[in-house]
Amino acid sequence: MTSADALPFAPSDPHFVADPYPAYAELRARGRVLWCEETGQWLVPHHADVSALLRDRRLGRTYRHRYTHEEFGRTPPPPEHEPFHTLNDHGMLDLEPPDHTRIRRLVSQAFTPRTVERLAPYVHALAGELVGRLVEAGGGDLLAEVAEPLPVAVIAEMLGVPEADRAPLRPWSAAICGMYELNPSAETAERAVRASLEFTDYLRELIAERRRRPGDDLVSALTAAHDEGDRLTEQEMISTCVLLLNAGHEATVNGTGNAWATLFEHPGQLAALRADRSLVPSAVEELLRFDTPLQLFERWVLEDVEIDGTVVPRGAELALLFGSANRDPAVFAEPDRLDLGRRRNPHISFSAGIHYCIGAPLARMELAASMTALLERAPGMRLAAEPVRRPDLVMRGLEELRVEIA
Repeated sequence: MTSADALPFAPSDPHFVADPYPAYAELRARGRVLWCEETGQWLVPHHADVSALLRDRRLGRTYRHRYTHEEFGRTPPPPEHEPFHTLNDHGMLDLEPPDHTRIRRLVSQAFTPRTVERLAPYVHALAGELVGRLVEAGGGDLLAEVAEPLPVAVIAEMLGVPEADRAPLRPWSAAICGMYELNPSAETAERAVRASLEFTDYLRELIAERRRRPGDDLVSALTAAHDEGDRLTEQEMISTCVLLLNAGHEATVNGTGNAWATLFEHPGQLAALRADRSLVPSAVEELLRFDTPLQLFERWVLEDVEIDGTVVPRGAELALLFGSANRDPAVFAEPDRLDLGRRRNPHISFSAGIHYCIGAPLARMELAASMTALLERAPGMRLAAEPVRRPDLVMRGLEELRVEIA
């Protein structure tokens, strides 16, 4: 199907954002690719298509390695947004080979299974400490007290950001990530530009310091690669560090909040998890599938692509709907049922292809660590107020999740 009137995909509608999954089911029933007038994108709702297109080299996260804005039929971003785009466009998430390949090869050395495993004692100890404080206080905002500080501290530790400098990291990240939503407002862009400038200035100083006094951290390693082989420009180093922080904790923060909101909505499954903590690994996967932190991933069409008889032309933009793909009944039995023991779970919450999330093993470890600590130290934790959801679609998460602990 090429287009449809009155599509149920309505990212400006709060009711849709609050629960997009019934609309996704309707989209899947209406076709494999659908034109959305509101967003100016082609929507792809089926798991098989999303999975295949994530690996299709006729698509790209950018087109600038092959075309100018004018050649591609696109309007250049406003000049006042330049600091954000300079920062964003030099990170490997928005690059294509060969630059993507070069940067990912260097960064991947920090995310080998052995390297991630070495972080396990730190991650579990910090999760236990944060949960301990929550228990001592008798509850509080689970996001602010546990979900946010854990991944921020872990990524900052990897990068080598001193503890005294970490307070602005989360606000900077949140401001920058606001630009990944569909049709961000002028105020959102202004906040993102300001955060981009401040974060860039900070990292330039940190890189200069690590060049003078190297440490056992990722910024030092990237600086050495830059100095020894000129394999990374300074801007690429800065953009890579920002990307690792943003991607390294946004998914974990939102994944944690969504997971516990879901568990509270399914008391039977929560009781089963409390009774059998060996379910934690499969529970993490199922909760990531059931309410996906990253709802869609955008790709530019670099060459005409045919989907189910519809030719999507060069210059178009595809919205690959992860949230819909993860509820596709062609892949998941009873997809709208939460099953923490689900055995076959090929969700695509961490994407696929060359842009598969490099930090997925670390994110899984963090999610499991905080979940285990909460199950062990706060077995009677319950909701103290209705969860407050952010009005964002692309990065789906909560504003607040207040809990109480008897």
